[in-house]
Amino acid sequence: MKLIARLRRIHACTSLREIIGPLQSRSFQPDFVPRDPNAKPKRYKYPASYDPYGPRAPPSDKIIQLAERIAALAPEERRQIGPTLREILRHPNLKQISVEGMDLGAMGGAGGGPAKAEEKKAEKTAFDVKLEKFDAAAKIKVIKEVRSFTSLGLKEAKDLVEKVPAILKQGVTKEEANEIIEKIKAAGGVAVME
Repeated sequence: MKLIARLRRIHACTSLREIIGPLQSRSFQPDFVPRDPNAKPKRYKYPASYDPYGPRAPPSDKIIQLAERIAALAPEERRQIGPTLREILRHPNLKQISVEGMDLGAMGGAGGGPAKAEEKKAEKTAFDVKLEKFDAAAKIKVIKEVRSFTSLGLKEAKDLVEKVPAILKQGVTKEEANEIIEKIKAAGGVAVME
């Protein structure tokens, strides 16, 4: 019995090999074409803004007319459109999420109100000095003064002065900004602190 079972297994294996055949292998791929080393890369034109839903059909005339009618409404009537549509379309009201007790850190979020109030209370410490205008006769004096408190060369200082209004110096203290404004004023120009 064991011998018969063994012979049947061998016979089944040989017939299976005959059906399948030897394992196939490809030592090379005739359809593979190597890349041309002299070929230039393709340049694709990217759209100005990415739309994940792809291109959309232009709005119909009916939609355009509706948008124009909405735009022509008074601001108070426009504010009523959202809640009215929400009721008609049966959209749920979105509720405000309470962030009380959460530390939002740098994110700010809705709970960032007190931090903004503190920022407003804090006095500004860095100022910019902006050259508003100057007398044409005093142009050379103004250029010399600009060179005295900046590290610009003669040509760069001249170009900066000719680009009026231009920011002369950024991030200076209030006292330093006042000194610069006085020097520019003495030279025949008008500078302001921002």
